[in-house]
Amino acid sequence: MNFITAKEKFKNHLIFSIKNIKMIDPSFDSKNLIYWQNKSYINKIINRWYYFTDCTITENLLFFTASSIYNPSYISLESALSYYQIIPEGVYSTTSISTKKTMEFQTPLGVFSYRHVKPSLFFGYQLIPWQDRNIKIAELEKTILDYLYLNEKINNADAFSALRWNKNTLTEKLNIKKLKSYLKTYNNKALEQRINLLLQYIQHA
Repeated sequence: MNFITAKEKFKNHLIFSIKNIKMIDPSFDSKNLIYWQNKSYINKIINRWYYFTDCTITENLLFFTASSIYNPSYISLESALSYYQIIPEGVYSTTSISTKKTMEFQTPLGVFSYRHVKPSLFFGYQLIPWQDRNIKIAELEKTILDYLYLNEKINNADAFSALRWNKNTLTEKLNIKKLKSYLKTYNNKALEQRINLLLQYIQHA
């Protein structure tokens, strides 16, 4: 497979792995990837994953990349809070939840950060269509739970105020019934207390 063929095959994906290429062309010589990099046609993200250097870097591309290069994972925490317009600013890295170990990758596309949860807590994400694939992103309710589960120090009104979460947006978008239903899965009294504090914080908007 030459570069023109590869570009056509993966034009809707923008990122690809050696495995993706081998599925189409089992005889593909991996040395071609080095040649394509030297020609600045592609750039390496992490081991065995690449992107086309002329692609436009968008939020969706970063989200799709995050789920692809470290799987299983889904977008959550600060990135999802920004996506749902709960926090006012952009975020430094693309943040995800994974059942694999906590990890961070510094790449030419940006920083990809993953926090570990046990398999029983790997749920509550939706599939957002993009190109001919799907992006996995936590629902707002699961995003909140993921964040407060992993940030135990947020346990009083001052701590919630320091987060600068948009109370109006939370009031409009948060499904409290779903939040409490998901909360049961955690079986965590300390998290229940933090969620109750959050709901009190929102009600004092």
